[in-house]
Amino acid sequence: MQVYQIMSQPVDVISPSTTSREAARRMRDENIGSLPVGENGQLIGMVTDRDIVARAVAENALPSNTAVRTVMSQGLYYCFEDETLVQAARIMADHQVRRLPVLNRDQQLVGIIAIADIARTGYREAEDVAIEGVSQPSDGPRR
Repeated sequence: MQVYQIMSQPVDVISPSTTSREAARRMRDENIGSLPVGENGQLIGMVTDRDIVARAVAENALPSNTAVRTVMSQGLYYCFEDETLVQAARIMADHQVRRLPVLNRDQQLVGIIAIADIARTGYREAEDVAIEGVSQPSDGPRR
């Protein structure tokens, strides 16, 4: 099974200058946990609900004045739409991320895939790879 078969689409991209409060509202209204961050047609990061809490609220920064750029996760991991679910699961596991932007071979954002999407397929090999890797203790931040 390939990523394009189960990815969520379309994908809304948020500007890095958007406030963290607005990002949180969009996540709440759309019932999602992350948003891709884009600038000048390029994907530059991801912001998660946890990023906002851990990097803005916990530091006593006002989400209404804190730009997404200052709280978003650095280091962008992604997969391609024509890769297999196991390949996407390995990327998730290796980098301990629960959601991946999906790009086409022209480097354009075309979707998002989450561990929950993989789990819903019943494809045990991909599910086991992703869950086992993401569930491992880590010294670094999680997304």
